[in-house]
Amino acid sequence: YRHKGFSSHNHIASGDDDLFINTAATSKNTEIVIDKEAFTLSAAPTTWNQWMRQKTRHFSTGRLYRASHKFLLGLYAFTHFAFYPLFIACIIGYDWKIILGIFLVRFLLQTLIFYRTMSKLDERDLFAWFLLFDAWMFFYYLIFSVAMVKKPKKNWN
Repeated sequence: YRHKGFSSHNHIASGDDDLFINTAATSKNTEIVIDKEAFTLSAAPTTWNQWMRQKTRHFSTGRLYRASHKFLLGLYAFTHFAFYPLFIACIIGYDWKIILGIFLVRFLLQTLIFYRTMSKLDERDLFAWFLLFDAWMFFYYLIFSVAMVKKPKKNWN
C-alpha cells in the first residue's frame, strides 16, 4: 500500500511486476531463497521472434530500475561481455599460462556455484550446458545492447 501497488508502472506494457519489486524490496523485507518450491516458471515463447520481443521488453524495462541496481546489473553484464574477448586478446598478447590460470579459477568457481544451485533447484540436467550458455551470453548482450537504451513501449496491445 505504501508504494501504491503498480500505479507508478501502469503506463508500461511489460515489466510492472519486477519494477514494483525493485521499488518495494529492501534488505529488511526481502530474502534470497534458492529452493525448488520457491521457483517460478512461466510459459516460454514458442518462436524466435516472440523470444526476441520478450527479451527486448525485459531489457528496455530495466532502465527504470533504481540507479544502484542498474549500476550493479550493468557491471555484471559488462564484465560478462568483456571476459571472452579479453581472454582471447590476453592469450595472444601475454603469457597464456597465467591467463589460462585465471580462466580456470573463474571456471572452477562457476562450476561450484552452478552445480550447487542447479542441484537445489533440481535442474542438474542443465549443468552440462553451463559453459556453452556462459559463452552464449557474450552474443546475447551484443544482440540486446540496443534494447538497453531503448525506451519501453508505453501502450498495451
